[in-house]
Amino acid sequence: MKPRIAIAYLALAALVGAILPAGAAAAPPITRAPIDPKIAAMVAAVSASGVRAYDTKLVGFGTRNDFSNRLHSKTRGVFAARDWIASQFEADAKRSHGRMTVSFDTYEQPKISRTPRAVKESSVIAVLRGDDAGAATYVMSSHYDDCNGDCTDGIRNAPGADDNGSGTSAVLEAAKVMAATRFHGTIVFACFDGEELGLWGSNHFAREMRAKGVHVAADLNNDIVGTSLEPDGGRDPYRVRVFSEALPYNAKIPFVNLIGSENDSPSRELARFVKETAQQYVPPMKATLVYRADRFLRGGDQESFQAQGFPAVRFTEAHETFAHQHQNVRVQNGVQYGDLLKYIDFNYLARVTKMNVAALAALALGPEQPGDAQMVMKHLGYDTTLRWKPVARAVSYEVVWRATTAPMWQYSENVGDVTQATVKVNKDDYILGVRAVDAKGRRSPVAYPLPVRG
Repeated sequence: MKPRIAIAYLALAALVGAILPAGAAAAPPITRAPIDPKIAAMVAAVSASGVRAYDTKLVGFGTRNDFSNRLHSKTRGVFAARDWIASQFEADAKRSHGRMTVSFDTYEQPKISRTPRAVKESSVIAVLRGDDAGAATYVMSSHYDDCNGDCTDGIRNAPGADDNGSGTSAVLEAAKVMAATRFHGTIVFACFDGEELGLWGSNHFAREMRAKGVHVAADLNNDIVGTSLEPDGGRDPYRVRVFSEALPYNAKIPFVNLIGSENDSPSRELARFVKETAQQYVPPMKATLVYRADRFLRGGDQESFQAQGFPAVRFTEAHETFAHQHQNVRVQNGVQYGDLLKYIDFNYLARVTKMNVAALAALALGPEQPGDAQMVMKHLGYDTTLRWKPVARAVSYEVVWRATTAPMWQYSENVGDVTQATVKVNKDDYILGVRAVDAKGRRSPVAYPLPVRG
């Protein structure tokens, strides 16, 4: 090696050593699942023309406000939109060989202080039954109701192109391209009613899933995912935000502080899986993980699932223009207000839909998370022992780890088809987890281990 090159190499090595945690340079880098042709084909089938047609039709109903439910029209109002959404799912069901069923989740929401009367809520639910009895259920959700400047105004126009015609269009397009495929797990395509007034439809549905004992392993909620337009007129066409809560609903704060699991809730592990998988299948899209349940002063249907202990994340465009949300359509002081179709970037919406399809398909085709993951604490030491319960279709398991300050998993070691393994990684310095691997190399989301004595 020439002297100058040797000096440069040593300087680079010193720099890398200063940046990386102790021992990280020798650690095996994280492995990725290979591209699955079946998933790639579904992703490729998503089209901008498809989501454009769906969103255009939804806007054409004039308003989808909950309090338009008494219009008794086939062409205007929330229930006209509901019936049309159901008809699209029914068309998809014909390609599912009897595995998809479509229903309404309907109930009466009582009057509350901010509403003029009780109102009927009616969500549209399409269930694509998986092949494996007892397998997990995975939900892709949106809300189809909307509002203008008054969320109890069922008369005036409320286009709702982005909030949330975009998310509903994504769910419809995903159902269309996925209906003919057989999955191990069950997939639910949900278009909820009543989100704008208090997450009503999703709350009702998630509570029912919990009461029935359904194992909902993920909810991918899509809400305001339709434009790359920035408020100042610029574009950010290859980035979408993915929100996830830090602490599960039953978290004990002192315990979380002790073990350092504040960034490893089930929803956070789902968010990491979504980011890794979606970006693998839909380059150059990037999922920006936002470590927060939702935006300030806002909320979404993913929170209904989290409240029942189900992992859930929210997809939302990188930049929101508030002049286009919850506004009466008007021009004021030279500014156009209203949630209009002309602001939707259908190529961007299609790419976000593709990301959902990739993640959803990878979840429903792959193995489930290892069950009851534990970190065994028998004695002080410089290594880490994990154990877990096996899951169906797993042929091996990977222990993964990352620096405590790293957002994504960095390293992995395949430990074989076992239910306990010890790795030479200091549990005091790293966050560790375990995931299942199937015969085709598909990975599950990571299971975070809870410490146990003995």
